[in-house]
Amino acid sequence: MEFRPCIDIHNGRVKQIVGGSLRDADSAAQENFVAEHGADYYAGLYRDAGIRGGHVILLNARDSAQYAATKEQALSALRAYPGGLQAGGGITPESASEFLEAGASHVIVTSYVFQKGQICYDRLERMRDAVGSKRLVLDLSCRKTGETYCIVTDRWQRVTEEKVDEALLERLSGYCDEFLIHAVDVEGKAEGIEEELAAFLGAWGGKTVTYAGGVHSYEDLELLAKLGKNRLNVTIGSALDLFGGKLSWRKVSDMCKKAGNNC
Repeated sequence: MEFRPCIDIHNGRVKQIVGGSLRDADSAAQENFVAEHGADYYAGLYRDAGIRGGHVILLNARDSAQYAATKEQALSALRAYPGGLQAGGGITPESASEFLEAGASHVIVTSYVFQKGQICYDRLERMRDAVGSKRLVLDLSCRKTGETYCIVTDRWQRVTEEKVDEALLERLSGYCDEFLIHAVDVEGKAEGIEEELAAFLGAWGGKTVTYAGGVHSYEDLELLAKLGKNRLNVTIGSALDLFGGKLSWRKVSDMCKKAGNNC
């Protein structure tokens, strides 16, 4: 179990937002925290602590007026910690090289590989061919629809027909190095984890999976370790002291290391 820190960027600022509140029309979002520091500051903290695999996420659409400022912040973080961070948000085969050359270890992709609510395997293959499967993370962020978890795309605004189940994970494993899975219904609310999803992902035991969503106490972290069988990595945002929360990011990192050593 590893702590995978986050640097979420919206309208050119490091922020924590409520997961389902993003709107493309006016680049609006419900904010939990707006940082005084730039993205490179947080990258430097993670670098100096030796924490690898964190996520730099661009939350603006590529065609928004604020995208350029958000992108520059993301690139500054990648340059501050070469090889230590992953980058995601609107990345395509054509744009991926810029983020990799700036220092990203991996690129994270969701929306590009979807068309009309389904995975477009031609697009997925183009992305894999552009960056290589060892540098690709597939974001399968999802929300519960009825009895199943369905992938959501376009900054979590569109529910697709693709169900997050064992068959899908096995099928996609050949295209990527890791999965990133946000439980969108609890993301940014700091009200507890999505236990059913965590248990399913822990039972699967295939590729590396990072879980995100709802962790707001050390007890939540312990529960995630138990349900995930110490196999799941975790990213935490609004609950961290770095972003106005109560959890010490250093203690979270230490707890994850201890859980990982117990595997």
